[in-house]
Amino acid sequence: MKACLRSLSRVALSAALVAGVGVTAALAQGEWKAPADAKGTKNPLADKKADKAVLAEGKKLAETNCATCHGASGKGDGAAAAALPPPKPADWTSAKIASETDGELFWKITTGRGAMPPWQQLPESDRWALVQYIRSLGGK
Repeated sequence: MKACLRSLSRVALSAALVAGVGVTAALAQGEWKAPADAKGTKNPLADKKADKAVLAEGKKLAETNCATCHGASGKGDGAAAAALPPPKPADWTSAKIASETDGELFWKITTGRGAMPPWQQLPESDRWALVQYIRSLGGK
């Protein structure tokens, strides 16, 4: 019986340690801020906010590359989101995302962080189309 309790104690201690390390790692990452030069990067598609072709391309790219984590409606509630370690996927409809510049979003898409891979292999025009699509979701 004592051996069983000792084993359970070790398992509980190990689980607490793993959970603590995960929380510490998430806190250590802090807020995700783009560098100052990225904030000012101008969106070459900024004048095409209502362009149906650009938005359709952005939506298609999001469905293919992002929806698993960010969800079909961009709320950060995709099927894989629950299993991901912190930081969790962003809610593209949030005030936080709306407050970021297009350049910041482009930089984050390009560089990735944590479980989010960098998407620099996508052509720049595709990454900007994603920014336009994310912007179209604001407040929904």
